[in-house]
Amino acid sequence: MRKYLQLLISCVLISQYVGGVALAQKPRNLDLYLLVGQSNMAGRGAVETEDRTPHARVWMLNKKEEWVPATEPMHFDKPNVVGVGPGFAFGKRIAEAYPNRNIGLIPCAVGGSSIDAWVKGGFHDQTSSYPYDEVLVRAKAALKNGRLKGIIWHQGEADSSPEKAEAYAAKLVDLIKRLRQELNAPNVPVVVGTLADFFVQKSPSAAVVNQALEALPQKVSNTASISSAGLTHKGDDTHFDSPSARELGRRYAEAMLKLMK
Repeated sequence: MRKYLQLLISCVLISQYVGGVALAQKPRNLDLYLLVGQSNMAGRGAVETEDRTPHARVWMLNKKEEWVPATEPMHFDKPNVVGVGPGFAFGKRIAEAYPNRNIGLIPCAVGGSSIDAWVKGGFHDQTSSYPYDEVLVRAKAALKNGRLKGIIWHQGEADSSPEKAEAYAAKLVDLIKRLRQELNAPNVPVVVGTLADFFVQKSPSAAVVNQALEALPQKVSNTASISSAGLTHKGDDTHFDSPSARELGRRYAEAMLKLMK
């Protein structure tokens, strides 16, 4: 019996210690953050050791709506290509700023999705999903374990065409209004990020989308826009490499922290 108890205690201790980081048994009273957008929010960077190493107070809601220690890749929109995005770096920086809080990340980005898919009933054929409907389901499930503290949005590549870009600004304002209303969070901070310089060079209409993203704080209260300037791609002129995705996450976090002061 004594050996059995010792073994049981050892198993419990191991379960609370993953990747060299001590983990709480269950996340409680989480500060929740929605990660929404398309592939550069989901992440396409190569996963490295630091991306697989959990943080003691940063959790993520997995595909099964279970809270697990956050690691990359945290999204599941396109399992064969998903990789490092800005989410984990964002969560770690927020946790650093709030050492007594547990951080809960809600990954909901869908690679290739146009902003038109982020409406009620909007269907995304590449992933056979309903991005907006599903983000509401996942967010409401997460809210059972905490309070929504912020939303970060990185999207617009799919709308960077002459026929779509001009309408982007109004659609973005409407999306934020709907998310806040549906989630009963009328003034929750929202941070958006501009499309990368390398993508603008590839798709000139992306400059119009960036103008809409940069102008958002003048149109919607308690929002901020961060720049993707200086970041680099993974070789495809579209997706951030891992160091850039992590840096993007830190930029999102710094802007979010300013909004929450």
